[in-house]
Amino acid sequence: MQILTLGINHHTAPIQVREQVAFTPEMIQPALHHLKNHLASVSETDLPEATILSTCNRTELYCAANDEQTQEQSSLLKKTTLEWLAKSRGIDSQELMPHVYVLPQSLAVRHAFRVACGLDSMVVGETLGTYLNQLFQKTFQVAKEVRGTTEIGAHSISMAAAAVRLSERIFESVSEQKVLFIGAGEMINLCATHFAARKPKLMAVANRTLERGQELADQLSEQGLATESLRLSDLPTRLHDFDIVVSCTASTLPIIGLGMVESAVKQRRHRPVVMVDLAVPRDIETEVGKLNDVYLYTVDDLSDIVQAGSDSRQAAVGQAEAIIETRVSHFMHWLETRGTVPLIQDLRQRGEDLSSIELERARKLLAKGEDPQVVLDLLAQGLTNKFLHGSLHALQHAQGEERDALMKILPGLFRSNNSNQ
Repeated sequence: MQILTLGINHHTAPIQVREQVAFTPEMIQPALHHLKNHLASVSETDLPEATILSTCNRTELYCAANDEQTQEQSSLLKKTTLEWLAKSRGIDSQELMPHVYVLPQSLAVRHAFRVACGLDSMVVGETLGTYLNQLFQKTFQVAKEVRGTTEIGAHSISMAAAAVRLSERIFESVSEQKVLFIGAGEMINLCATHFAARKPKLMAVANRTLERGQELADQLSEQGLATESLRLSDLPTRLHDFDIVVSCTASTLPIIGLGMVESAVKQRRHRPVVMVDLAVPRDIETEVGKLNDVYLYTVDDLSDIVQAGSDSRQAAVGQAEAIIETRVSHFMHWLETRGTVPLIQDLRQRGEDLSSIELERARKLLAKGEDPQVVLDLLAQGLTNKFLHGSLHALQHAQGEERDALMKILPGLFRSNNSNQ
């Protein structure tokens, strides 16, 4: 069995590379279908399992295949997975290679556990198949254990809180500003909650679907805040009204261009504007950051602030790593035992076949009127002979090291489970 993680993240690639390989939620299902078919073309056994994880910080492919763990097969799986990722996103694989990490077997398991435990971040796109299903079930269990028994998350600063902090570097008080949120997903909801605590003058939500944006605006208005909902098509004529803009949509192309912002800056008479782009791919064109009076921050900029709060949690990291190492060992043991399942099933079937032969023989004797006690004795004797035949035959014909190994193994195989015997 092979398990492999291949991906890029905020440690290995800048945002301009990450946004090229990011998957929107709508892309996940068809991408998984193509990935599995692509992997199946080089797999020697069953159809491989595959999972795609895609967030603003990372794009990762998790794969599992029932191929032998040989160096040749491992290299082939790595090569095939990288080729698919590059081709599916329209990138040259050589251009992507410097930013990619490849983690096989226990390294892949350890990575998943560390990400989920707050030593990084993760959002699961989709999980399928026996092995990856088990991996991610254990991943979330480990995350719950680590967060419940250590202080790993006690001092963490969220991206949403970091967005507020960046705004407060430019404006003395957020309460005097008008804030525009573009999008209505989970991240925008979280950001809105953090900004709402500062009681801004106005909180507006612009979304492709007006109804969904209005829903978030209504939630904010219940806190006594002035709110408004807009359509994305309203942005060109309304952008200049806002001092702080936070955007996080699933758009594959920028929705705020240089020309739109230039026009807004002129109408604002060069009053500063803070723009926080949490989307990957980015919602705001890069060139916007070069404008005077515009303070543009990307998800990488916020990550620097988030990491600044990580020093105080280092004491908990050792505890978390120790828990992870133990759980990695347990998972790898489970993975290894899965390889014995076909053998176990075969042995069980052979045992049932032998039992059926002896039972049929016993039934025939009973039908002839034989003494039941005699029949039971013959049944027990027949079963014993058949179950021991293979082991005794092997022991009698083995020589040297093979014989020594059998003499050590066989007593344990036939040791009774009854503690009284």
